[in-house]
Amino acid sequence: MSADIAEAHGSRRTYLVGFIASVVLTAIPFWLVMSHTIADPRLTAAIVVASAFVQILVHTLCFLHVNSRAEGGWTLMAYVFTAVLLLICISGSLWIMHHLNANMMPTPTTDMSNQP
Repeated sequence: MSADIAEAHGSRRTYLVGFIASVVLTAIPFWLVMSHTIADPRLTAAIVVASAFVQILVHTLCFLHVNSRAEGGWTLMAYVFTAVLLLICISGSLWIMHHLNANMMPTPTTDMSNQP
């Protein structure tokens, strides 16, 4: 196996760093949720989501080897394009659901059980 092929697919060090980072980024949120270390559930959720995003980056760099050097940068460009499409779809869906919830017919404020 030549050095170019080994470098394109990553080295043992890259895989080991990725594995250790993945284990840590999985163990920390699991421990936070199971031990109730932080009293505020919103802060716990924010830490879990932040760990998930960092873990996505670790997997992308260490295991998928998406960087600006791989295949002339085309894999990175495809990855960024996919991320933008996902961001548009998710934010658009959340926006639509919020406005549907806010603009649906309101429930009556009077007690209808006493009406004939």
